[in-house]
Amino acid sequence: MNKRNLFLALLIVLCVGAAKSQPRVIDQVIAVVGDKRILYSDVEGQYYQLIAQGEKATSETRCQIFEQLLIQKLLLNQAEVDSIEILESQVDVALDERMRYFVNMIGSEQKLEDYFKKSTLEIKEDFRDAIREQMLTDKMRNELTGSISVTPSEVKSFYKSLPQSEIPYIESEIEFSQISVYPKYGEKAVFEMREKLLAIRQRILDGENFATLAVLYSEDPGTATRGGDVGWSAKAELDPEYAKAAFGLKKGSVSKIVESSFGYHIIQCIDRTEDRVQTRHILMKPKITLVEEKEALARVDSILFLIRSDSLTFEQAAMLYSEDTDSKINGGQVVNPRGGARWKTDDLDSRDYAIIKNMNVGDISAPYSTMDTKGKPVIKVLLLKKRTSPHVANPEDDFNQLKEMAGQKKQIEIVNKWVEEKIQTTFIRIDPEYRSCKFTIKGWLKS
Repeated sequence: MNKRNLFLALLIVLCVGAAKSQPRVIDQVIAVVGDKRILYSDVEGQYYQLIAQGEKATSETRCQIFEQLLIQKLLLNQAEVDSIEILESQVDVALDERMRYFVNMIGSEQKLEDYFKKSTLEIKEDFRDAIREQMLTDKMRNELTGSISVTPSEVKSFYKSLPQSEIPYIESEIEFSQISVYPKYGEKAVFEMREKLLAIRQRILDGENFATLAVLYSEDPGTATRGGDVGWSAKAELDPEYAKAAFGLKKGSVSKIVESSFGYHIIQCIDRTEDRVQTRHILMKPKITLVEEKEALARVDSILFLIRSDSLTFEQAAMLYSEDTDSKINGGQVVNPRGGARWKTDDLDSRDYAIIKNMNVGDISAPYSTMDTKGKPVIKVLLLKKRTSPHVANPEDDFNQLKEMAGQKKQIEIVNKWVEEKIQTTFIRIDPEYRSCKFTIKGWLKS
């Protein structure tokens, strides 16, 4: 995302903030649902965001946005009637994620503050109510649709019902397997790295600022620029060893050296609740020598020899020798975090893509050095199992994608039916300017 799109992502906040100081003609209440209001700026903010992102706006666009806001407010109103709750710690987690995203997009926390002419704390507070409302409406929507399922026959019926123009076009996708071998850290490298961390920890205990030292020394690129701030996390969201240490800390205290699957940390507890903790950390990793990398490469070469001499299949070799725990149990098959075994090329790690793009189906790559998803050096070989050509979706080749689309349609139908029923018993007032909209759900204009 470029800076222009970052601006657009924040546009609604600016509109809402600006609205508070503008006359009524600039911003006004255009609808009331229960005791929830929709403002003119709510519609305009989303409208201009869509336009600047390249979406085509028609004469109906504002009405479509307006109706979605009506549905959201109805869901929000019902969530409060049903006493559905969102913990403030959950809102804090969502806010931290949103802020990390914006900081990464614009380059630094300071640039974000300069852009808004507000502190990070003030920017977060501008977002808080909107984030809480979105979480409540999502939870209410899930109450209505969380238990739905889609059968194969429903997928086929859904596909047959699609106009030709609405059948998705599927870009080229691949399926691949891998064998991963990690270079072994030498004892000397581990010792030297631990000594550095111990020295940094002592500086913190002596009064130096943890965040400043994290910026200077942490090897976690995702958090170092934020002073090591990991944000709010539940136990399940953290590496088990990191979580164990973090939840054992008192507010403001600093851990001893903690080894996790990412490397070695010292951790500071910023704040905590019973089920969540806000931490910052300094991460370091032992340095791999050229000798250790060559030793790992030799191990991979010996595995490849067994495969090429037909002593083992690639799948058998992966199950026996690969050190990637996620893929080895599948015979090396790499599963896309988005779901399924297929990968769009845009989803691949750039180094993996550079190898795969020149391979034919059935090819096994030469060994190459790269980083895993946790930033650890690894030697890999890949097997390209399948490559599809770009095509119009069909149930045989693209069942999972069509199933997801059918599920989304089913969810919309369930929510729309609930909305039609709930409209009848909920106070709704719509500004005359929007009463001419062609709504997809009947009943909004009750009077």
